Formats: sequence, C-alpha cells, structure tokens
Amino acid sequence: MAFQLIDIKTWDRREYYEHFIKEVVCTFSITVNLDITCLEGERLYPVMIWLLTKTVNEMPEFRTSLTKEGLGVYDSMHPMYTVFNKANQNFSGIWSYYSKGYSEFLKNYESDVSEYSKSTRYAPKAGTPENSFNISMVPWLEFTSCNINVYDEGKFLLPIFTMGKYFDRDGKRFLPLSIQVHHAVCDGYHVGMFVERLQNSIINFPSGRSVET
Repeated sequence: MAFQLIDIKTWDRREYYEHFIKEVVCTFSITVNLDITCLEGERLYPVMIWLLTKTVNEMPEFRTSLTKEGLGVYDSMHPMYTVFNKANQNFSGIWSYYSKGYSEFLKNYESDVSEYSKSTRYAPKAGTPENSFNISMVPWLEFTSCNINVYDEGKFLLPIFTMGKYFDRDGKRFLPLSIQVHHAVCDGYHVGMFVERLQNSIINFPSGRSVET
C-alpha cells in the first residue's frame, strides 16, 4: 500500500476542498439503477463487490482520504463489506484483499465468508487495511434512495456504497446502488463518471471475467 500526500498549496481542487470541509461541510448521496442483466447466473454480491472495487481503483477521487499523515490518495483499495448471520439475524463487517483477477478475489471472498459469516461480532476479522472502503447490501429492500449519516467531524472522505434488492423491468434486471461521497473531494461529475465506468465493467464482465489483468 502506498499513500501519496497531496500538496494542498498547488492542488487545483484546493478552493473546493477547503470550502466543503471547513465552511460548508457537505456529503451527498445519489441512487442509480444499474443494468445487471448480463450478470444473470453469477453470484451477485461477490461480483458486485469486485466490480465496485475495480472502479474505485480506477478513480483517485474515490481513493482520497484524510489520515494522520495528511490529505492524500491511496494507490489501491480493498473492500470492507457486510455478511449476514441468518441464525441471529444480524450482520458482521469483514474485509477481503482485492485482486485484479476476479477468480483470485472470489477465492479470498469465499474463504473469508466461510470463516466469518456465522460470527456474532460486529467486526470479527482483525487487521482491516487503512486503504479500505465500505460496501453493504440490503437484498430484502428495493429502494429508490438511501442516505447514510456519518457523525464525525465531517472529515470522512472515502465513499460508501449500499446495494438494494434487484428487480426486473421490461425484460431487464436492475440493481439499486446508493453512492455516498464527500463533496470536498468528489462532485456530481465524478459520480457520473464512476457510474459510467461501473456500468461498462458490468456489461463487459461475462466476456472478460477470465482475463486476469
């Protein structure tokens, strides 16, 4: 893991960053419906975790964080996600190492889920990487909007993703996805580019899943 510090004095986003983190502390969320028709037959949760992480790693705006070292950008990110315990109807937050090849990531995911999905603890897997971001899924609920409120000092800059229950319409299958970001580092334009990249990766996944690049 590498963390590249940003020189705030020369950063072209300095004015926007300082406004939205000091003067008007602002996060925002956008919910979109992703066309996942071509993912039929795939295990939806792990493939979407991988696709989200792949897209996050393609855009520095979604890897920008404020740490004890200062403001900077991680060179790569790993997913931290929730798993549901059916016995006690609660969830745990775990993480897996990301891999550019889906097959390798799936092995990591399956191993972690097998070990921790029956845990009764909130965070049973130790060693969460600093360069990780949050993903969760509410597969029982088809939603049109979702907002998460983080009550800190307004300095949590990494994205948060929440998926809902998929639905079928006009012969296609769609998945609600809520994207929560901090306006200090991410604008509507960046979210739009993220969604475009993610949708393209979904469409190209079936033909490119065996390409370990």
